[in-house]
Amino acid sequence: MTATAERPDANAKTQGRFSYTADLWAPGMLWCVLVRSPYPSARIVGLDTSAAFAVPGVRAVLTAADLPPEAYHGPVVADRPVLASDVVRFAGEAVAAVAAETPHAAKLAAEAVHVEYDPLDARLDPEHAFASAPLHPDGNVFRHIPLRHGRPVQRRPDGSPVDEVVVEGLYDIGAQDQANPATDAALALPCADGGIELHVATQWPHGDRDQVAQCIGFAPGTLRLMPTGVGGSAGTREDIGLLAVVAWFAARTGRPVKSVVERADALTGGGHRHAARLKYTHRADRTGRLLSVEAQILLDGGAYATTSPEVVGRLAGCATGPYMVPHAAVDVWAVRTNNPPAGTMRGPGATQVCFAYEAQMDRLAHALGMDPVELRLRNALSEGTMLTTGQILDGPAPAGELLRAVALAPQPSAEPAPGLRRGVGHAVGLVPLLGIEGADESSTATVRLDHGVVTVTCAAVEVGQGFTYLVRQIVEDVLGIPDAIVLPAGTALPSAGPAGLGRHTMLTAGAVDQAAREIRAGLLGPIAAQYGMTAALLDIRGGRIVSYDGLVDLPASVMTEGREVAATAGATRARHTEPLDDAGQGDAYPAVAFAACRIVADVDPETGAVQVVDVTGAYDAGRVLDRVQALSRIEGAVALGIGLALTEDIAAARLHGPVAWALPGPLDIPPVTVAAWHEEPQPGIPLGAKGLADAAVVPVPAALAAAVRDATGLELPSLPLVPKAVAGR
Repeated sequence: MTATAERPDANAKTQGRFSYTADLWAPGMLWCVLVRSPYPSARIVGLDTSAAFAVPGVRAVLTAADLPPEAYHGPVVADRPVLASDVVRFAGEAVAAVAAETPHAAKLAAEAVHVEYDPLDARLDPEHAFASAPLHPDGNVFRHIPLRHGRPVQRRPDGSPVDEVVVEGLYDIGAQDQANPATDAALALPCADGGIELHVATQWPHGDRDQVAQCIGFAPGTLRLMPTGVGGSAGTREDIGLLAVVAWFAARTGRPVKSVVERADALTGGGHRHAARLKYTHRADRTGRLLSVEAQILLDGGAYATTSPEVVGRLAGCATGPYMVPHAAVDVWAVRTNNPPAGTMRGPGATQVCFAYEAQMDRLAHALGMDPVELRLRNALSEGTMLTTGQILDGPAPAGELLRAVALAPQPSAEPAPGLRRGVGHAVGLVPLLGIEGADESSTATVRLDHGVVTVTCAAVEVGQGFTYLVRQIVEDVLGIPDAIVLPAGTALPSAGPAGLGRHTMLTAGAVDQAAREIRAGLLGPIAAQYGMTAALLDIRGGRIVSYDGLVDLPASVMTEGREVAATAGATRARHTEPLDDAGQGDAYPAVAFAACRIVADVDPETGAVQVVDVTGAYDAGRVLDRVQALSRIEGAVALGIGLALTEDIAAARLHGPVAWALPGPLDIPPVTVAAWHEEPQPGIPLGAKGLADAAVVPVPAALAAAVRDATGLELPSLPLVPKAVAGR
């Protein structure tokens, strides 16, 4: 797909002129600050707001007692209160809020709210919480999937017993924050008709609006949500508590109300990647054929459900990796703890299990005396094979092809510096895309042509992934008209679902393409009839209408001048799926994407410092719609993966502050080499494309850990790979 336009947000973002929610302002605006619990678990035995009301400039104070009884929210299960009332369940949970004339007055008033706590024993370890008394009326397990697939292979076809090789491993992965450049913020504006206009960085306007309406006792139709500049997403923006608070204040005071979350509070607010503990047992015969995989996987879901049940369902589909496994017994739990709620970060669930099952494959290769790449190739899934959830892969499944591509790619020729040890690691991963287990995934779009200007409306949110630019490319490719105007998303339009896991690339982009092609057919038809041919024989290239035989060669403007026409694509849907059954079996995933990664890393054995020298990847893309944008998505995914593997430790940040938490910088991430794009259109998807960002991150931590193990000879079963562990101390 080609286009002449540049990303419409590029200059504003690179020059610091892009407007985020925190930059918004309204006349007469009040400022809101939340009062947060310092304890991970405590009873609230007293709450006195009188001192806050005494602060000059304070206009309102909100506690749970002021909200409707149904003021609970959550994208899957509504178990999280907007404000805690009797019990706080994680450090940083909001218990009250104030609105004042200035940020300083609001902060002073929040500090003046007196909350008396009775601290309780906190359950911060998921294993401890799993076996402890309930932390919530709904219990301590958000979801458990007991996946059972096939039967143990005990004999060869000739009846002789199988000579097994068995490897076991216990792995731990810490929580990871999205580290969005723009923290959460919200602005609520009261409207003359009694409604409220909400401005917020969001992935899903309709879902947020409906939750806020329930929490403040409004009808959904009285709230209008307008997405603002997002400033990073990667699966966050799921907590609507702050939005509900400013909406309530706007309704109560009749004035605009704004709140901005500080960076330290963002680190404790939740939405991170699930921390995980994973125990695996792999069995193979002496030829390297996998016989069975057993696993017990415990995800730390934090204090409230958020998307943990959905992450468990997604993880089940990739728990045994991109391999043919005749027998699997896998238990996956998401457990309630007193940590901040976890969320749906890129490659949810899939990234954690890839680290574990790929470490197991390396252990198994060592036990068998085999090359680790060859072992993987011998067991790789392909089209027509079966996941351990019982689903047949009826679309592209190029696990082996991708691995071969990265394994055969040239390695860096320069030798490591004196005193450093070089290691090479390979990993392959997969992740289910789109909504799963029966979710109704659909999207619509309207394309309007008015005197040569194209306008596109749809509810897909631009979260930094370049969707607006992609829409412009589609319009130019189909209609030959550059610089289409993409109107802002909002709740006045039909829902397009939440951004992430390939939804807008795979569904909404297809709706835009379909609507544009309807207009194209209507415009080219009269021209084709004039020349005695069908519209299918005409094309739009380089701003001109041309025919295959050269008979027609006209400026494209002849079909648009003086014309006004519009087309709306009906609901573009993913194929129907079904929930997993009680044994974790079912046709649950509309699409699955694969990715392979090879990483070369140099390690200082004395200090434990790790330098990533080379990253080479290969990707199951379906159809690459724009290679530049695709590469940018991959580069971002690699940065996330390297951070998870080496430096990002949210638990340390909570204990010691942001100084204990580091993001990889430009010097930590080498250029990414793409060894192969596997372009085989995904069946049932309008443009055949697959989302890249989730699959691309999945194998990166596993490959980097493998490279460091190769360099040091250490097992290194935990992420991040802190220098002390890498140095063997």
